[in-house]
Amino acid sequence: MREERSFRGISQRLARHYLENLGGEVESDDRVVGDGWEATLSSETVGVGSTLTLTEVTVVFEGDEETLEPLIERFAQKAMRAGG
Repeated sequence: MREERSFRGISQRLARHYLENLGGEVESDDRVVGDGWEATLSSETVGVGSTLTLTEVTVVFEGDEETLEPLIERFAQKAMRAGG
């Protein structure tokens, strides 16, 4: 299974930290691997309205469906509390 999610208002560093807290091991600045899953991170600055910009982190999760569904849910909860 492969799932791509984007989160605004958090940094790539913070997203990587959340994935570590969920059992992952950092392989590089943009890749974290856990038991039965892996995540690739990227980030960009996006405009919101005419004057505001935010960091948007995209995480591509890959692994078995049974492992990914709860992992993505827990990650999203952490990201929403941080970034809004």
